[in-house]
Amino acid sequence: MGNEDPRASRARVPRRRINSDYRLMRSPSAGLVEDSYSAHFHLRLSGSTTDCALPAEGLRMSLEFSHQPVLLNEVVRVFADLSSGVIIDCTLGGAGHASTILASNLEIKILGIDQDVEALEHARSVFARWPGRAEATYGRFDQVKNIHGGSTFHSDPVVGVLFDLGVSSYQFDAPERGFSYRFDAPLDMRMDRTGVAVTGAEYLNGAAEKELTSLFKENGETRFAARIARNIVANRPIVSTFQLAEVVKEAIPAFARRSGGHPAKRVFQAVRTAVNSELPVLAVALDESMQLLAPGGRIAVISYQSGEDRIVKSVFRDASTGGCSCPPGLPCGCGAIPTFRLLNRGAIKPGNDEMAINPRSASARMRVAEKLSNPQGGGANVA
Repeated sequence: MGNEDPRASRARVPRRRINSDYRLMRSPSAGLVEDSYSAHFHLRLSGSTTDCALPAEGLRMSLEFSHQPVLLNEVVRVFADLSSGVIIDCTLGGAGHASTILASNLEIKILGIDQDVEALEHARSVFARWPGRAEATYGRFDQVKNIHGGSTFHSDPVVGVLFDLGVSSYQFDAPERGFSYRFDAPLDMRMDRTGVAVTGAEYLNGAAEKELTSLFKENGETRFAARIARNIVANRPIVSTFQLAEVVKEAIPAFARRSGGHPAKRVFQAVRTAVNSELPVLAVALDESMQLLAPGGRIAVISYQSGEDRIVKSVFRDASTGGCSCPPGLPCGCGAIPTFRLLNRGAIKPGNDEMAINPRSASARMRVAEKLSNPQGGGANVA
């Protein structure tokens, strides 16, 4: 994992008891499930309990920015018994996970990072309820080490790191962002619209057919990647979301379109990851984050597509085995020293109740690892 940050040599992160006042609540009209301290709800309003959430109706902070945090209960549990330190939310968004952690663990501070200025504006308004405990910073997550070093919390031990990869509900539902095939809009797809990244349209109109084929294959569109790439090139210039969706649909045989969801789903994901350079910087961001963690600290990563999850699994596997090259099933004899242990065998997935409330959570996969206090040789470490 590279050279350890000096702060990582501190004593193991202490554990704490979970705040028993923490509750989840649902707003019937908004359909949101959030912590009972959320500004979307009023604690004095109550009702009958359903689906493990308390129905309550209150004033939503912002009708313009709404997002349902995925695997919220599971994320809170990962960090619930940590204390006296800062958790870095590398994909802050609307601060759904971050605000719930702040409300449920009074000893934790949050450093949030996001490259979407609209998300940051909303997150800062949420963080105003926790003065001195939360900071929202503009940047990309592969800059996490520098951002932490320049933050208000630079001297606090990093006891947790969270990544929630992908696109927020707000970004999907804002037509002008160009992330969704549900709206006819310019094909933008940039997470950071203030930066120098090309738009989705500019990328598609400039990429070679071979490059597009490889991109689509890497993002799960294995059967018809070449046909889709060929049809995109034949129909350039591609300028809108509807146009791209139709071009993709035309390239896929009718029998293959009858199942598996919208035929353009994987292509839209692939173009988005290319526009925002998501996969190339993910491994760097994970490595820097894991170096920052204090012993006993935890990192949780939620991914939504196979390309992301492969990178997370690879980085976590190397950290939990020390890069051991010995044959599986035999004692380690190569001298590898694991620096992390995996807290779960496999990935944590949403339950049926969450998927019914938020269908977009269905593809989510969360992996969690904990930094070892006393790394020793001997192969894989799984809880």
